[in-house]
Amino acid sequence: MPAQTRRTRRTALLSGLVALSLGLALTGCATYDAQSPRDAREHAYKAAGTTGSTAGEGHPAGRSAALPAGAVDCRTAKCIALTFDAGPSAHTPALLKVLADKKVRVTFFLLGHNHVDKYPDLVRQMAGNGNVLGNHSWTHPRLTDLEPARIRAELDRLDDEVERLTGQRPTLMRPPQGRTDEKVSKVCKELGLAQVLWSDTASDYATTDTALITKRILKDASRDGIILLHDLYDGTVPAVPGIIDALRAQGYTFVTVPELLAPAAPEPGRVYRP
Repeated sequence: MPAQTRRTRRTALLSGLVALSLGLALTGCATYDAQSPRDAREHAYKAAGTTGSTAGEGHPAGRSAALPAGAVDCRTAKCIALTFDAGPSAHTPALLKVLADKKVRVTFFLLGHNHVDKYPDLVRQMAGNGNVLGNHSWTHPRLTDLEPARIRAELDRLDDEVERLTGQRPTLMRPPQGRTDEKVSKVCKELGLAQVLWSDTASDYATTDTALITKRILKDASRDGIILLHDLYDGTVPAVPGIIDALRAQGYTFVTVPELLAPAAPEPGRVYRP
C-alpha cells in the first residue's frame, strides 16, 4: 500500500476517533443507546401498520389513527420541542405568562431542592395549559457517579413530590449535565422514566445577554429538535418571546416532548436524543 494512502487512512481513522471522543465528552456518558424522535415515530408507525391497527405506514388515515386525538403530526409538521430545566424559579411566573400568551406548550424538567420545595404553587401552575412535567433529580448530582440506590432516591423523591402536588407522576427524566449510562438507564427503566437529551442549547447559565441567547438558539434550531433553556437565569425568559416568534416565522410548530415522539410512547430507560 502506498505511503500516502496509508497516511490518508490513518488520518481519517484518527479524525473519527477524535469525533467519537468529543461526542462522548459532550454528553458526559460512557455508553448508551439513543433513539431520535423521528426514529421513535417511524418505528411506531411501522409497528401499527404491521399489526393492521392502522391504514398502514405512509397513509394519511393510518397516521391520524395512530396519533392521540388532537395531536400534531410531526411527520408533516415542522416540529420542535422547547424544554426548560431546573425550575421552578422566581422567573417562572413571567415565563408562564409568555407561554400562555403565545399559546406554546413546553416540557419542564423540575429540580427538587430549593425549587420544587420552595415554589410548590408554581409546580401546580406549570402543569397547566398542556405543559408536561419531567424529572431533573432532587439535588442535581452527576447520576453516573452514584450507586443505583442513590440514583433511585434522587429520582423517586422528585417524582413523589410532583405527584403529591399535581396528581401526575413524571414519565420523563433529563439527567443533570446530560450524563447517563447503562446504570442510570437501568434505574430509570425500573422507575418508569424515559431519558430526554437535547440538540440545541444557549449555555444560558454562562450569560445574561438575551440577544446572544436568542442568536445561539436560532443558529442550531432544527426540525425534530429539542431546545434546552433554564428559566432561572436572568437573560433567558426575556429571550423566549423572540425565539418563539422567529422560529414560527421559519415554519416551526412547538410541541411537548411526548408530542414530538407520538405516536410512540416514551419507553422507560431509553435515551431520546435528536
